[in-house]
Amino acid sequence: MHDQNPALSARLPDRRDAEAAGNRLLGRVVACTGARATIAASSEAGSTTHAELWAVGRLVSIDVGRNRVVALAYAMQAATQEWSATDANAFRVEVELLGEVRVGADGSDLFSTGISRYPHLGAAVHRIRAGDLQRIYDPGTPDSCSIGRLTQDAAIDATIHIPSMLAKHFAIVGSTGVGKSTAATLLLRKAIEADPKLRVLILDPHNEFAAAFPDLAVVIDTDTLDLPFWLMRLEEFSEAVFRGRPPVAEELDVLRDLIPEAKRAFRGGDPGRRPADRGTITADTPVPYRMSDLIALIDERMGRLDGRDEKPALRALKVRLMSVVNDPRYQFMFSSNTIHDTILETITRIFRIPGGDRPICTFQLAGIPSEVVNSVASVLCRMAFEIGLWSEGAVHMLVVCEEAHRYVPADATLGFLPTRQAIARIAKEGRKYGVSLGIITQRPGELDQTILSQCSTVFAMRLANERDQEIIRSALPNSGASTVSFLSAIGNGEAIAFGEAISVPMRLTFEQIEPHRLPTAHGLAARTAETTPETVDLRRIVSRMRSIAELDISDFQKSVLGSLPDEEPDLFATPAPSSPMDAALEPYRPDMLPGTRLSAHPPETRLIRREWSPASGSSITSGSGSNERSPRDPFRPPREGWREE
Repeated sequence: MHDQNPALSARLPDRRDAEAAGNRLLGRVVACTGARATIAASSEAGSTTHAELWAVGRLVSIDVGRNRVVALAYAMQAATQEWSATDANAFRVEVELLGEVRVGADGSDLFSTGISRYPHLGAAVHRIRAGDLQRIYDPGTPDSCSIGRLTQDAAIDATIHIPSMLAKHFAIVGSTGVGKSTAATLLLRKAIEADPKLRVLILDPHNEFAAAFPDLAVVIDTDTLDLPFWLMRLEEFSEAVFRGRPPVAEELDVLRDLIPEAKRAFRGGDPGRRPADRGTITADTPVPYRMSDLIALIDERMGRLDGRDEKPALRALKVRLMSVVNDPRYQFMFSSNTIHDTILETITRIFRIPGGDRPICTFQLAGIPSEVVNSVASVLCRMAFEIGLWSEGAVHMLVVCEEAHRYVPADATLGFLPTRQAIARIAKEGRKYGVSLGIITQRPGELDQTILSQCSTVFAMRLANERDQEIIRSALPNSGASTVSFLSAIGNGEAIAFGEAISVPMRLTFEQIEPHRLPTAHGLAARTAETTPETVDLRRIVSRMRSIAELDISDFQKSVLGSLPDEEPDLFATPAPSSPMDAALEPYRPDMLPGTRLSAHPPETRLIRREWSPASGSSITSGSGSNERSPRDPFRPPREGWREE
């Protein structure tokens, strides 16, 4: 029998004589089932040297003829519930049968997860050979790579088969702070080394992967992002328009009818002259259009005499659209760059085609409004699958979802359906078209189990929650189910890996990554020493808070809809800046709004507000404009609390 590593074999000598001094004999089999066995062992004169070799999680070998059955110790107990410091102590060890090292006719050794002959009673149990450890954890393929070291023997590499990991998806699960992002960084670097043509898209909700790939990644955030609104399907666009709330059916029907008309108007087509062309463009077709055209079509429909019943819905929809267009948080969707056909530039920048020497795109989601994050994730995952589909597999793409339980929660009533469908389509069909999925989550129990079941390679790091451990236990093969009992006690940077890319479940410690390549949220660690509470720019913080704070316009919308006259006023005229900070805000973009609108208050009307001042006992008057009544509505009474002059 020949070991693959003579140096390791010398360190763990392979003596076969059970009666020789210093032998490797540990115990004897006293019970055996189809999956487990019980070993009887003892320590001499109270010594614990022999017992230490039975530590939980260690592998041992059981002699069965010429072959050696490999077993994993998962429980041990003294026979008398006591331990003598002077006399011999008997104890029992429970092991799980993992596979068998078979000896060929030529004397070569080969590991197999199947067992041809089970251990008999009295079979000798030995320390496992270092050469057998290498055979067990070696995937047996030439393009395998090392990602760390075995916990049982740090001198042996923990190797995985990267193509198998990517072909059928992978998952990294673990509690907060155990090193999931660091493990993902290591695996992605190994994947790029194994396949330089691979393109990686990371959905980064914490903006931490930019620091991990300074030499391989392009960073896209809200300042550099142009994701045109017209790339969204109707469900995705309505998620942004209705701010994450359930859409109003009447308003959604209006969008479904008018968006195709706006797209045809942008292309210069006349729907009245080309009736056969009306079915070629739908609300989901990724064709550019202008919001000004869409709002103009809404105004046109409101002006029809036969549409009085739908006027409230049309007015409400217009309020929603204009508030979204003028929200600075949605600048990445409605900037001036998004009204042109930039789909090629968008795909090139986000999906790195061709990509050059930077095949990774870290898409930072932290600055995107929370109510539109699901829509953005849906667009990106859907486009990634379609690129793989329509390129006929020429583009090998990997989509990595950090905090995946946000997008595909276990509760079907939660989350955003298009996002769930887009990720599920990659999980179920992506391997056929060269699109892989990487899932990172701290709560596998809250993740859709259909998605997790499609990940054929799993790296399970420390998990304390019993429900999460049960999910991993159900995913493990029978030959390694007992390893789940270690999940609550393994250290940071350790994992139990199993699946297609690993021959048998193994406990490993990931390689260390250089400190300057560790994932760090916003590069916080690098700036900690530079910025202190005494030197921080508070104005800049407040400005950024105001630009990303969630806005709720429901009360404003109700008040507007309750007071609107038959003629639509200009509710969104740009106000004069009242302070230097307000003056710095970006004005509304005329190119995104209708060109002609009525004015709520013509220049010749001045509304004066009279308020009571407790300090002076008199009223305070404020207002602007002339003292003439509006000729448009000379008999309309002034609003409550105002008088006209």
